[in-house]
Amino acid sequence: MPPAASPADPGGEAVARPDEVGAGPPSAPPPVAAPLPPGAPGGAEAPLASRLTWLIALRLAVLTVFLVVTAAVYLRGFTPGGFSSIVALVTVAAAYGVSGIYAVFLRMQRALRGIARAQLVTDQITWTALVYITGGATSGATSLYGLTCLTGAILLGVPGAIVAAASGAAAYLLLCAALGLHLLGVPPDQPSGAYATQWGELRYPMFVNLLAIVVVTLLASYLAERLRTTGGRLVQATARAEQAERLAALGRLAAGLAHEIRNPLGSIAGSIELLRTGGTLSDEDRKLCEIIERETARLNDLVGDMLDLSRPRVPALEVVDLAATARDVVVLAGRSGRGGDVEVRFDGPPSAPVTADAAQMRQVVWNLVRNAIQASSAGAVVTVRLWRDAGAWLLEIRDQGRGIPAGARDRLFDAFFTTRTHGMGIGLAVVKRILDDHGFAIEVDSREGEGTAFRVRVPAGPLAAGEPERRADAAAGAQLAPRSRPAG
Repeated sequence: MPPAASPADPGGEAVARPDEVGAGPPSAPPPVAAPLPPGAPGGAEAPLASRLTWLIALRLAVLTVFLVVTAAVYLRGFTPGGFSSIVALVTVAAAYGVSGIYAVFLRMQRALRGIARAQLVTDQITWTALVYITGGATSGATSLYGLTCLTGAILLGVPGAIVAAASGAAAYLLLCAALGLHLLGVPPDQPSGAYATQWGELRYPMFVNLLAIVVVTLLASYLAERLRTTGGRLVQATARAEQAERLAALGRLAAGLAHEIRNPLGSIAGSIELLRTGGTLSDEDRKLCEIIERETARLNDLVGDMLDLSRPRVPALEVVDLAATARDVVVLAGRSGRGGDVEVRFDGPPSAPVTADAAQMRQVVWNLVRNAIQASSAGAVVTVRLWRDAGAWLLEIRDQGRGIPAGARDRLFDAFFTTRTHGMGIGLAVVKRILDDHGFAIEVDSREGEGTAFRVRVPAGPLAAGEPERRADAAAGAQLAPRSRPAG
């Protein structure tokens, strides 16, 4: 009889875990983008270099506009010999020169974060010089301090905003202190009445401008953190969409090949069964027939796993006894494959009602148990535990294998990732997809040389009214969304 998978046998050869080190070279995993680091809203060094380039261009544009406005309005024609004219020219020239130095370092792609911090501090010093010649503590140019705080948040996130705010506040306070202590006089070509030089006059503009710097810094930091979080989620969602698109291509291929593969498999299995039960074979021939039957069944399971992975379906939610499902899988695992030399035990309550797709949850438990058996050596024990924890059922499958290397854990649920010569690395990918469709969580606890435990958290009891429909709609949307590649 053909080895088609039945409801009692979810089939699906579990993925070979990285426990099997040395069994063969690992297949190349699909690229998975990492979430953005906490220090930068945009990510790695390349985006930072791009933003630094824009910052240099923006600074030069602001300085040029400021020079023109100062010449036309504040300096009344920009007389070349005036004190303010000289300060403005020297400040703008120095800023242009420093920008050129930064541009050289930027082309070398070295110490970009240090360059960014230096630019923020330099900008605040530059704005302080311009504030001095345009009214001092009451100058309208103090708004440029807040602009630099916003720039710092865009460049480096919250740390950048703090650097800009601290340097801007320090420079402004030093200017006000110098004016109040008469260490710095009013520019000789500026009207003295336009400057606050007494502490009574300085208090209010100092309070307002420092408050503005703090408020802008807080708002910019909040927006930068939101941008970092959203950007990280977008990168991860794009990676998941690309992986789903690859799986969709596999599905189209698998659907075409499954029929052509399974038909001859059924014929081979049926013919071998007839030969084995014919009663005319020697013991050696019977063993060969058993090997053929076992390998055809394994190949049939592999084809089934490929179809399960590549043709996802929306879970048909109903009340399922997770404890009964786990017990059935434990009994089945003890009768199949390596169940004779690896003991599988169940430890759990008599009943554990959950809301899930019965067939898919059976597939999850089967794949995890079979995966644990494959990772175990002869005489080892695989334990399936189920217990209640804070409104949920925790299902744990623990083996006594060699554990999973730290470098392989991030790719554990990637399709086609395996370190064994047999199997294609599909079983755990199927598990992850099914659990994601249900909204359930899975975690891995592994120590090299001590074994591995997979824990699945499933909400306990029937769901509230409308929740099954919401989950089904969410799962359907998740399966349909990746069909179009995101821009970029």
